[in-house]
Amino acid sequence: MNQTTDCLIVGGGLIGMLTAREMVAAGLAVTIIEKGCVGGESSWAGGGILSPLYPWQYPLETTVLASWSQSHYPQLAEELIAGTGIDPEWTQCGLLMLDVDEAEQALSWAQDHHQSLQMVDAEKSLQLEPGLGCPPAAALWMPQIAQVRNPRLIKSLKCDLMGRSVTLRENEEVLELLCQDGRVTGVRTDRGKVSAPLVVAAGGAWSAALLKGVGQEVKIEPVRGQMLLYKAQPGVVHRMVMQHGHYLIPRRDGHVLVGSTVEYVGFDKSITSTARNELQKAALMMMPKLEAYPLIAHWAGLRPGNRNGLPLIGPVPGVQGLFINSGHFRNGVVLGLGSARLVSDLMLERTAMIVDPEPYRITGEQAVMQ
Repeated sequence: MNQTTDCLIVGGGLIGMLTAREMVAAGLAVTIIEKGCVGGESSWAGGGILSPLYPWQYPLETTVLASWSQSHYPQLAEELIAGTGIDPEWTQCGLLMLDVDEAEQALSWAQDHHQSLQMVDAEKSLQLEPGLGCPPAAALWMPQIAQVRNPRLIKSLKCDLMGRSVTLRENEEVLELLCQDGRVTGVRTDRGKVSAPLVVAAGGAWSAALLKGVGQEVKIEPVRGQMLLYKAQPGVVHRMVMQHGHYLIPRRDGHVLVGSTVEYVGFDKSITSTARNELQKAALMMMPKLEAYPLIAHWAGLRPGNRNGLPLIGPVPGVQGLFINSGHFRNGVVLGLGSARLVSDLMLERTAMIVDPEPYRITGEQAVMQ
């Protein structure tokens, strides 16, 4: 089956779906090809915290892109609810961090970037989160941090894209990129060819393999993250709570998500008892009352890891019309909106861009031409 489209996006995760939404809004015919179900990999598996964890540890460019996305998520949620009736549950419940080892760095970062962050004592921490097991003498509180519920966000985005006549080709594998005279012409899949003058590699952890076929090796690798889910009651946990890299995320219906591990094990999505024990221990240390509620799910996802901390967004060198939007590691949700707008600005050659695109481009440090 052959098809022609204006813009072809390889990868139907959150990044690919948000990119498709930008491009179809600009008047292009858009097709997404996804090897499984749209949103079925790391987009579904993640927690949905709309902030990098310990954001002061990241490059400036992460803060810039995250800030743009954070400010636009409420509008996206409203549009999705109005257009699809499916609420992605954007919820501004704040983030309480029980680590203060880097308090000076965190407060300086917040002042420099006009972020709301304050140090609170144990009494204030208990006011914010009464169920804390052992509140530290000091904690860091970011009241403006919100979350979304990933599976609902994916479901509403899929419905939204179908309503905008985006073609979704699921359970179809892209076998190779097609190029002629130095420019991309489309892809070959296990069902045939799809022709397009613009192609975006948005395949998450699988993006590196796709680009390798055109002689471009990018440093994106799968990083397993395991998660747990407790079935609690609304109000058992009020805020997102984080300590020693683990976190609790309370959903509106009372479920509490616990995350997450960081494991370099290739494309292995199996779950382990070691991770379950680690996450349970962390959860009960932060919130002992969770022990009274059943643990109902344990799963794993593969993040697209990029060791320098920045996603790759922009044109692929040497192949005109080919772009990448991948390598977001643990920050795909919070950076997704900004990433989609930036790559769309570049593809459409719009001069007014939301951020300077240079830091996100493929460079010699991020890739090696074969």
